[in-house]
Amino acid sequence: MGRITARRRVTRITVGAEPSRREDVLAVEEPLEIRVGGTALSITMRTPGHDFDLAAGFLVSEGVISRADQLGAIRYCAGAPVDGANTFNVLDVTLAAGVAGPDPSLERNFYMTSSCGLCGKASIDAVRTLSAYPLAHDDLSITTEFLVGLPGQLRAGQDVFEKTGGLHAAALFDGTSGELLVLREDVGRHNAVDKVVGWAVLQNRLPLRGTVLMVSGRASFELTQKASMAGIPIMAAVSAPSSLAIELAAEIGMTVVGFLRGDSMVVYCGDERIIHRTFHETPTREAVPAQ
Repeated sequence: MGRITARRRVTRITVGAEPSRREDVLAVEEPLEIRVGGTALSITMRTPGHDFDLAAGFLVSEGVISRADQLGAIRYCAGAPVDGANTFNVLDVTLAAGVAGPDPSLERNFYMTSSCGLCGKASIDAVRTLSAYPLAHDDLSITTEFLVGLPGQLRAGQDVFEKTGGLHAAALFDGTSGELLVLREDVGRHNAVDKVVGWAVLQNRLPLRGTVLMVSGRASFELTQKASMAGIPIMAAVSAPSSLAIELAAEIGMTVVGFLRGDSMVVYCGDERIIHRTFHETPTREAVPAQ
C-alpha cells in the first residue's frame, strides 16, 4: 500500500555546515474508524496497512471476541472520499450470529491517538479486561540466548522503519522453534500489537500459548493487557516497563522482560520461565609431578 509512506522536502542542518535541501520519507499517520454492526466503536490514528488485522486485534483487546469463529466479516466502508475515491479509513465489522456486541458501559469516547491505546476508556474500571486465556499454567520456558536474539530479528524485519525511522514494531515468535510468526509496524505501539493479535485471530491461532511477543518500545500496561487477552505468556521489550504493566503481569502470571539490549536484560516478573546458564571458565590444574 503506497500510503504507508509519504515524501516531503526537508532542510537538513548540521552545526557548522551549510544547510541542504532534500527529499525525506515519512511514515503516514491517518485515522481509522472501526464500526461494529454499523455503529462506530472507535477511531484510532494508525499507519495504513493490515487494517483488518488491526480491527480484529482491537476487538480481542476489548474483550468483544476471543475466537475467529466469532467474526462474521470485515469490510471497508465509503468514508471521506477524496476526488471520488474511497480513503479506506472506515471499517465495519460484522460479528457472527449470536455474538454480543461491545458492552456500552465500556465504550471509548470515540478517539484514540497513535500513542495511547487506552485513551477514551469510559472509566478506570473498564481498563482491566478479563482474558479468556489464563496464563499462569502456560509452561513455556526459554533461554536467555533465545531472548538476546529477538531484538535483531525485530529490527531486521522493520522495512518501513528503515525508510522513515518513525514506526513502532511488534513481532510474535514461536517459543519452542524460535520461528518468527508475524511482524507488524505502526505509528502506534498498541496498533502494532493489535495487528499481531489480529493476524493470529484471522489465522485461527488463538490462544497464543507458547509464544513470545517482542516490542520495539516500552512495555506499557496497554501492551501487557493486549498480550494477555491473546494468551501470550512472555513479553519482551527493548525499553522499560511501567509499574502498572508489571502489577498486571504479576497478577495474571505473565513473564515480562525489559531493557533487552545486547547480551543483557531485566526480568521483572515470571522469571521461572527464563533459563539462564552461567558460563564459568574451567580452572586449569597444574600437573602434579609423579612420585
